[in-house]
Amino acid sequence: MARARARLAQDIANQGGFDGEPEWREAFAAVPRHLFVPSYFGPSAGGWRRMWGEDPDPVRRLAWLEGVYTDTPLATRLRDGELLSSSSQPSLMAKMLADLRVREGDKVLEIGAGTGWNAALLAYRLGSAHVTTIDLDADITDSARRHLEAAGLHPHVVTGDGARGCRADAPYDRVLATCALDTVPRPWLEQTRPGGLILTPFATGLVRLTVHGPDRAEGRFLPTPAYFVPLRGTEPRAARDVPTDGIARHLLNNEGFRFLLTLTAGRLSPAEALEVWQREGHPVRERFGLTADSGTLTAWLDDPAGPDRWLLA
Repeated sequence: MARARARLAQDIANQGGFDGEPEWREAFAAVPRHLFVPSYFGPSAGGWRRMWGEDPDPVRRLAWLEGVYTDTPLATRLRDGELLSSSSQPSLMAKMLADLRVREGDKVLEIGAGTGWNAALLAYRLGSAHVTTIDLDADITDSARRHLEAAGLHPHVVTGDGARGCRADAPYDRVLATCALDTVPRPWLEQTRPGGLILTPFATGLVRLTVHGPDRAEGRFLPTPAYFVPLRGTEPRAARDVPTDGIARHLLNNEGFRFLLTLTAGRLSPAEALEVWQREGHPVRERFGLTADSGTLTAWLDDPAGPDRWLLA
C-alpha cells in the first residue's frame, strides 16, 4: 500500500500538482486513499459495476486497489443512477489544496465531506483540531467519520447545510468547497477572518476569493478547469442547460469559450458571449473574476470596475 501511495504522489508531482507546496506531497504519500474508498462504482456496459476491497475474487480486488491509487475520480455513492458523491481526481485535489495556501495554525472549513479523504489530508497537514468538514447527507458524514477514524484522524465532521457554513467552529482562515454552487453564500464570508481565502468551484472553473469583511469578497479564477458534483439541493451553472443557439460546434468544444458561456448564462446571449470572446482575444480563465458584495454577485473580465461586468445574483 505504501508503494501505491508513493507512486500516486509521484504521478501528481510529475504533473506539477505540488508546485510551491511540497508539504502536500508528504500528506498524499502518508494518508491511505484505500481506507476512504472501500468501494466505488466503475462504468460498465449499460451502467455501473461495484468495485470493492473485500471482493472474494482476487483479480477484482486487485482491480479495485489499482483504481484507488490511479489519478482518477471515483464514483462512491449513487441513487437511482444519479451520482451523489465521489472521490475527486487526486491531482485536482492536490492543486486545490496547494491553491488554498494554508499555513501552520490555519483553521479550514471544507464544504462537501465526500469520502473524508480531503479532510484527512488537511488534518494531516494542519492537525485534526483545525479542520471542519460538513455535508447535508448523514449517510455521507457517517461514512466519512468512519473512514477518518480508521486512518487515525479526527477532524470535526458535521451534518448540515454547507451553504450555511458551521458557526460553531468559526472563524476560519480558509473555506474550501469540494462541490459546485451557483453563488458564494454570505455565511462563508461572515465566518471567514478578514484576509482569509475562499476557494470554490464556479461555472466550469475554480475561483479564489479574498475576504474583506462579512459582506465582501473578491478574487480571480484559477487556470484549472473543474467539474464537481453539485451541493445537494442546488443546480449550479455548470449543471444547467446553457443556451448555445447559433454557436459553431468547434466553439462549444473550446474549454475557454464554454467557460465564458457558462459563467455569463442568463446575462449574455450566446451571440453576446461570442462577441466578448472575439473582441478580447479569447481570454483565459484567470482574466475573469468574481465580486461578492452585500448580497450581490458580479462576474467581470480583467477589472472589477471595468466595462465588462455581469450581475449574476
